Amino acid sequence: MIIKDIFFELSLRNIRLNFLRSLLAATGIVIGVVAITSIGIMGANMTMSVTQQLSESGNVIMITPDSGGGGGGNIGMGHGGSESGSSGDEYLDNSQLRDIEKISGAENLVVAIYSESDTISVAGEDGRATIYGLDTAVIPGLVDVAQGSYPVSTSGVVVGPSLAERYDLKIGSKIKIGDEEEGQSTVKVNGILEEKGMSMDLNSDNAILADEKWFTSFYGGEGEYDQVNIVVEDIDTIEALEDELDRQLNYRDDEVKIQDSGSMLENISESLGTITSFMTAIGAISLLVAAVSIFNVMMMSVTERIKEIGILRSIGTKRREIRRMFLYESLLLGVIGSLIGAVLSFIGGYTLTFGMIGTMDYFFLPDSLIYIPFGVVIGVIVCILSGIYPAWKASNLDPIEALRAE
Repeated sequence: MIIKDIFFELSLRNIRLNFLRSLLAATGIVIGVVAITSIGIMGANMTMSVTQQLSESGNVIMITPDSGGGGGGNIGMGHGGSESGSSGDEYLDNSQLRDIEKISGAENLVVAIYSESDTISVAGEDGRATIYGLDTAVIPGLVDVAQGSYPVSTSGVVVGPSLAERYDLKIGSKIKIGDEEEGQSTVKVNGILEEKGMSMDLNSDNAILADEKWFTSFYGGEGEYDQVNIVVEDIDTIEALEDELDRQLNYRDDEVKIQDSGSMLENISESLGTITSFMTAIGAISLLVAAVSIFNVMMMSVTERIKEIGILRSIGTKRREIRRMFLYESLLLGVIGSLIGAVLSFIGGYTLTFGMIGTMDYFFLPDSLIYIPFGVVIGVIVCILSGIYPAWKASNLDPIEALRAE
């Protein structure tokens, strides 16, 4: 035990004697730990935030035409011949809607949705927005109003908070929809919605929700729905309901695509995980650079201390004790650098998460903070691995040759 303490002290002494060089080597570890840990924390918070937002609409089944193109969800382009599928039926008709209502039963809410992406003009400022056409009776069951009221007339609309903020919309504001050449229609803002966040059923934060009668009178296509959503009362029945919908609606040909927000949530979570892993791998490059720096420092230490090694070997010091002395040194550099990196990772992760996501609701959860000890362990392991060869080389020096070194 005494010998072990002596070699530990010798390692500390060498770090103090070469303080600047050791500091620079440890700085590489600090940067590497901060990079992988901060990115990991930000990725975990992003995944949890998106998952929470999408889980709120986890009881929604989305049915779209099987037009041979992409899947459904987040509709907003395609009505009136804009951009729908590449082949097959572009819309769901009244016959299919009645079948869906019959299959769903009275306990589940069926919502038929018209949608269009169109130009808008507010007080001379032009832009673009998604317009949804809905039965005004179902709107209160889908979204909540933060200011004003739900549509009170055919030309009355409610708008998402992001759209309202961008165009400074107030209760009573007028919005011109469409362009001047093809015709415009003016609607009045009756209400501004509460923020909903990312959603699989209606992306309402940046949209205009209008009465379906106004929508079809302006765009045409009455009875041609872009999407039909089913808000399921009992989430445990979703799978069985999807199977029944598929059996009855697609019994001849694949006429519709059926997706629930849960399956789409899984796909999005996997994609976010892949992106986070890729970003973490990029951050890990800095740890590789740090490993090279530690290796260089340790090799220099061996070269500078050849005579000291010769003396220690000549008085009976064993090879494993020489190895231990140099491994102690790399371990100390790793622990110091990783602990400093852990503190900075907490600060950096907090700042990055707040800047990228805007909420700290999930920052202090175990799934987020677990990346800090993970980064510390990786940093220490990298340093130990970088010190193995220099330690082995030092322990295998010939004592006589080492004593002759200048």
